Formats: sequence, structure tokens, C-alpha cells
Amino acid sequence: MKYASCLSLISILASTLLFADKNPPLNVNVDSKSIAKIADMPLVSYADILEKATPSVVAIYTSQIVSARQSLTLPEFYRQFGRSIPRVMPEEGSNRERKERLGVGSGVIISADGYIVTNYHVVQGMRGREVDEILVRLNDGTEYVATLIGSDSKTDVAILKIEANASLPAVTLADSDLLRVGDIVFAIGNPRDLGLTATQGIVSALERNRGGQILGAGSYENFIQTDAAINLGNSGGALVDAWGRLVGINTAIVSSSGGSIGLGFAIPVNMVLNVASNLIKSGEVPRGMLGLFPDDLNREMADAFGLESTRGALVNQVQEDSPASRGGIRHGDIILKIDEREIDSAAELRLVVSQVLPGTKVAVTLIRRGKTMVLPITLGSLTGKVGTINTDSSALKGVSLQPLNDELRDGYTIPKDIDGVLVMEVEDDSPFVDKLEPLTVIIEINGNAVNSIDGIEENLVVNRQNRFYVWADGKKRFVILKL
Repeated sequence: MKYASCLSLISILASTLLFADKNPPLNVNVDSKSIAKIADMPLVSYADILEKATPSVVAIYTSQIVSARQSLTLPEFYRQFGRSIPRVMPEEGSNRERKERLGVGSGVIISADGYIVTNYHVVQGMRGREVDEILVRLNDGTEYVATLIGSDSKTDVAILKIEANASLPAVTLADSDLLRVGDIVFAIGNPRDLGLTATQGIVSALERNRGGQILGAGSYENFIQTDAAINLGNSGGALVDAWGRLVGINTAIVSSSGGSIGLGFAIPVNMVLNVASNLIKSGEVPRGMLGLFPDDLNREMADAFGLESTRGALVNQVQEDSPASRGGIRHGDIILKIDEREIDSAAELRLVVSQVLPGTKVAVTLIRRGKTMVLPITLGSLTGKVGTINTDSSALKGVSLQPLNDELRDGYTIPKDIDGVLVMEVEDDSPFVDKLEPLTVIIEINGNAVNSIDGIEENLVVNRQNRFYVWADGKKRFVILKL
């Protein structure tokens, strides 16, 4: 998949240099030649290539202070994302709090002045909290405490900064749009905290989108698939080509055992650089928005619409007063292109639109009742930083809430017909930590609809079981909470 011109490496770097203020601009080395154009490739050993690339790969250790009553569980994503098993390190002189080592991951130095890219899930704390410490260990054993510059859960990208006295070994970036299935690649990281390790494979597939199965609903998945072995601790590490250039950030595996079975996924470096540059510049990722709910076409549906192919995205619903509505898109339209970018699926439509800056006018090619049309649409804004204003309920101690609005709906892919108050965060020491999860929508309390913090306070009854009707993970259910 070719990225839109506004997301080219040159424009990304230019915008970073022009608009960065509080953070130093990102200065990276880019080599955009196709791997097939590089002569004198080594045929017997890749040792020289790996010696060039490995100094740029670092180990990352995160820890968090939690209450003594809390204990960590090991959900499936520890295996899926390649995170190590957490271990407990008690805080000296404290019986009430302890330091939890959340795991081991990897990262890649992309600039000589200390910018490091990794995965969002590598630096994510328990229950949506930020970690209390991020420790970076370089290949030579030097350790630094890193600052989290920004992170984006929708693409699973985070950018760190360390301050060193000398220039750091920055990796050279390739153009991931030029990758082809069959290209040799190496996965470099810190699996199981064994130290720097490289595994070899090929690019098995491109533009893999698992419909949010890996990064979750509302995410933007566009993975490089590889059979290079990726294991616990590899997350955030480098996927490099046969010339030692960074082509992706290793992110996840598909495995029932937790070990590599040859199905690994990496975020293309072009996407990583775009996200990282925006996080450095403004702390958020600007994303375009159409304002509609698309779906994939199956063979039966394509036949019903008189289509020869199942390619495209079917518009199920258009949001009122949205860019799509104002531009003339209707339910039943089949979107085939955004400008010159062909659309094969609903997930690809979301990805393509998200990569275009808000306010940009795009040409949407679609089929309506058998006729091809082109509509000019000015995209709206879907920010990468939503729900930043949290309000704590005095009754629900340790629970941060925010009334649901259109920005939150779009940002977290919450259906339009769901109204209520959104749970933004649940503190580890909250008495409701096992009952409420972040991104749960509270619809009713004791049979009464709620749409504000005051509404929640008014409907809660102390010293009795309160009946919550909530929406989470696409389903509605009841939750009983006693105050």
C-alpha cells in the first residue's frame, strides 16, 4: 500500500522541523532505495549488516508503584504482544506499596540526540495508567531513565527520549512502501530478557489488517507479516532489511503457546515515523474523518448490489452533520477510492482517511445504484488525543469519568446509539477496580438513564447494591456495585 503524498517521508520531516516547539525536532537518516537496487549483497553472512544495525536496538524495562493489595494477572496479550512476565520488587521500607516490574520490551534509537521508538503497549501501565519509570539499556550496557514524549494506542506507537552526553547510534530508515513479499528481514530485540538477539526470515505478507483483533477496536492496523521469530520481549524492537535499514517495529505474534510459530507482525516504519513526528511536534496525532460506519462486502452482498468484485467499503450509516453527510455520501454507497488510493475493505477505508490531514479536500470515488460517482469531501478532524479532561466522581472513588460526546464516540468507536458517561480510568486502589474497566459506558444506574457526572451522583444509593447497566466491548450488560 502506498501512503498518501502528505505522509511521505519528506513531508513528515519538513513538518517536524517547521512546527516543533518544546521538543527538539526529529532528525533521522533515511535511505529510500529499494533493496533490489542495492548491489554487492552479502551471500554467505549477514554479520556486517547486523553489526551495523544492532547498536541502535535497546532493551526497555518498565515499572509501576501499586498498592500492596493489588496483584497482577497475565492476560492473553502478554503472549500476543511479546511482553515478559511481570515480577514484583518491594519498595524499601514500605508495606503498603510496592514496585511492579511490568515486563521487558525493546526499542530502536532513531535519532542521534536520543529519540527512541517502541510500542505503546511496552510502556503502558496497569489499567491505563502511565508507568512510573522507563529504563533504557543500550547495547553497551549503559542505562538511562527515559522520558515518555507521547504515545498512540490506535497504532501501538510510543516515542521516548533519553539524554546522553554523546551522540547515539541511530538506525537508518528505509522506505517501507518499497517492501516486497520475499524480501529478507531480521527481527532484532531483547527476547525473554536474554540480551540482544537477531532472527532471520522474509516478508511473508504486506498490509495485514486483522480487523482490530491485535490492537483492539478502533485501531489502525497495517502490518508487515514476517516469519522471522518474534518472542516475549521483542515488542518494540527493530525489523530491518538485508542492508540493516529499519523497515518496521515488531509488535505482535499469533500464537497459542506464547512462542513464535512464524506469524509475526510489525508496524511499517513510514507509519511509525508519521506518528512519532506528530507526537514530538504536538503531543497528538491529527487524523482525518469522514463520519460514517463502513462494512466489508461479501460475495452475497456484492451480488445483491450488482457488483463483480467484493472490493470496496459499504456505507451502512452516515452520521448527521458529518463531512460525509455534507459531501453527499449516502448509506448504500460503495466507496472504491480516496483520491488515487484504492479501497479494498472497511478497515482500509478507516486507515487511508486517518492518514490524511483534517481539512484536506479529497475525491471520494463510489458506486451508487450501479453508477460510478466522484464526490469532493473536506475531511473533518479525529484527533489522536481524545478524552483528556477527566472528572472524578466522589461516590465512585478512583474512577475517572467523562460525559460521552461525539469526539469520544469517534475516537473510541462507540456506536451512535449509546448514550451515557464514559469510564476513562480506574485507579489500582479503587474499590471498583474489578468491576469497571476503562472505556466502559455507564448507561443507567438503578433503572435511571445517566448522561452527566451529577446524574451518576444523584442515582447512587449508599449501603446497598446499585444496578449499573453498561456498554463495553460491543455488548450491554448489568454490573452490581455496592457503595
